[in-house]
Amino acid sequence: MIIGIVGLGLIGGSLGLDLRSQGHRVLGVSRKPGTCERAIARGIADDASVSPSFLRQAEVVFVCTPLGVMETAVDEIVPYLSADAVLTDVGSLKGWVMQAIAPKWANFVGGHPMAGTAESGIEAAQRELFINCAYVLTPMATTPPEVVQRVEDLARSLQSHVYICSPEEHDRAVAWISHLPVMVSASLISACLSEADKPVLELAKKLASSGFRDTSRVGGGNPELGVMMAKYNQEALLRSLYAYREQLDQAIAQIEQSDWATLDHHLQATQHHRPNFMQ
Repeated sequence: MIIGIVGLGLIGGSLGLDLRSQGHRVLGVSRKPGTCERAIARGIADDASVSPSFLRQAEVVFVCTPLGVMETAVDEIVPYLSADAVLTDVGSLKGWVMQAIAPKWANFVGGHPMAGTAESGIEAAQRELFINCAYVLTPMATTPPEVVQRVEDLARSLQSHVYICSPEEHDRAVAWISHLPVMVSASLISACLSEADKPVLELAKKLASSGFRDTSRVGGGNPELGVMMAKYNQEALLRSLYAYREQLDQAIAQIEQSDWATLDHHLQATQHHRPNFMQ
């Protein structure tokens, strides 16, 4: 199969590495000539270009640009797609994508491979990034079943776990387990930096280990991605932030009142429920 990838960063580059290893021919498109050259050199793409006309041969095209430029990117590539080409995206929000992007192409399937690292750009691309990760598809009722199946087959070939749901369900779910953690993690880092005693702050930095590393990781990720999450999923993210603030207020009250029994009950409950999110 001939596959086009528009946007050769972490996700687009990783898709290219894996799909080429399966024998697909990958055509990459980037705005930067240097990125195109690097994609070929790293084995991410068989060929790459800054011109969207490069995608005339593509049977399936993955749009892997940031959300903020996705609509412009799709407008640029649609005139060059063959009539039966399948278009899909990897955006972390699906409500906006299905409203703004889906109407532009009948064979469009909304997609979200839920994989990544704290790094970004083509040098961050890696093989087998999507193994055992969730890959969400949000087709419309009018999307041809064979089009959905083609994208699903490619997602499963990456050894991802495929889930199909509505855009609204997707956005509410990821607000809890993806977007809220970014804001909480970033706030954790900011809270630590508010320590006015410099020796204590420096000691805290030296003592930081796995607990801080794990809880601060997503807050130290790509700022552009965090802003896009908030901008394009504002309602659902605010809903989760308000709920989280309520939980914090309850914890503060329990500690202020030395209510250790209630705090213990709360921590027992969270210990019990966490494995259900780690399937």
